Amino acid sequence: MVHKNIRTFSAVLTMALLSQPIAVSAGEDDARWLSPTMINARASMFEPTLNFLTFQHMDQMFATRTVAAAENAKALPSKPISLEGEYEIDGKKLSLEEALESTSTNALVVVKDGNVVFEAYRNGSDENTRFLTFSVAKSYVSTLIGLALADGSIKSLDDKVTDYLPEMKGSGYDGPTIRDLLRMRSGVEWLEVYEFGSDTQLTKVHDNALVAYKYRWCDYAVNESRPGPNAPGSAFNYATLDTSVLGCVLEKAVGMTGAQYMSEKLWKPAGMENDAYWIMDGPPSVGREFFGAGLAATARDHARFGLMFLNNGLSEGGKQVVSEDWVKEATVPDAGSEPAGPGEDFGYQYQWWTMPGSDAYSAIGLYHQFIYVDPASNLVIAKASHTAEPVGHDKENMDLFRQITARLAN
Repeated sequence: MVHKNIRTFSAVLTMALLSQPIAVSAGEDDARWLSPTMINARASMFEPTLNFLTFQHMDQMFATRTVAAAENAKALPSKPISLEGEYEIDGKKLSLEEALESTSTNALVVVKDGNVVFEAYRNGSDENTRFLTFSVAKSYVSTLIGLALADGSIKSLDDKVTDYLPEMKGSGYDGPTIRDLLRMRSGVEWLEVYEFGSDTQLTKVHDNALVAYKYRWCDYAVNESRPGPNAPGSAFNYATLDTSVLGCVLEKAVGMTGAQYMSEKLWKPAGMENDAYWIMDGPPSVGREFFGAGLAATARDHARFGLMFLNNGLSEGGKQVVSEDWVKEATVPDAGSEPAGPGEDFGYQYQWWTMPGSDAYSAIGLYHQFIYVDPASNLVIAKASHTAEPVGHDKENMDLFRQITARLAN
């Protein structure tokens, strides 16, 4: 569907982007990210036969900011359990390895009762590989907003976006609150369609910000966003632009980059094992973290983040990193919010998807990335994938997670 003509899209896109001047003043450190080769690489990063690899090496195609981990962090305790056996995926009986291949798995980490019980790394990856997991980043941005609320940098979730970003006055973000953006109910006119190389709204910003480094995501929000047909707070409309603006609110509120704040308030206190990084929407002199979908981290650290939420905000070492109240507010659906909207299978709270009929919830990213948290089973599953299509395979992965959960319950 979307990517059958990805090579053609990439070639056309690159020529179109290079036909216009790059809108940055490039220094020596910037210039390396603005060459035709690098622009073409970013335009081609979703190539289905190679995305298993590109998703592991985004720091070689993008300018990045590091989220530093604490020194001498300890690994999560491990109690390996065999998950071998028969799985049914999309109506087919498969072995575990076949199920992992069928769901385009790069890495899978399963944590049960606080212990890593299973790890699988495939396609050249290992426990130190940092995978770009796309919109999984949204759940981290939500958490950073919660931390900024707790330390007083943000006064209230009912503050207006323009209280922190006055440059948004007159834009589509003149009116919505921080809470509206957390719940994807900004009311901003936005169509989230993944046809990279086309002229849809999302891909226009993707191509110009992430691929060509011509402007930032928040620049688009300031200059191009408009109110949509729904009032702020009234209707769910999934918008990566909303999360990008949340990240810019965070930066202004805390007075530092998102990566710095994340390191100090989340990554180090939670005891993450490895540095993470954000890909940026521009070269170092002007780029900002791609808050909507740009965090790369190891599967183990994603699992540790899920475990912290499973434990009501406590790190594995017993430190209260995120408040128990925030965990509940961010992940327990409001009445009537499941499903989130017409055509949606899941509910949506504060940048976490919720699972109707259970208390499970998940961070979910494009090309089928997951941090799945199941409190009833005391279980967390982190999965990095590389599917050919960006969306459409959630059921197969959820079926795999349920079968793993059932196997561990026996």
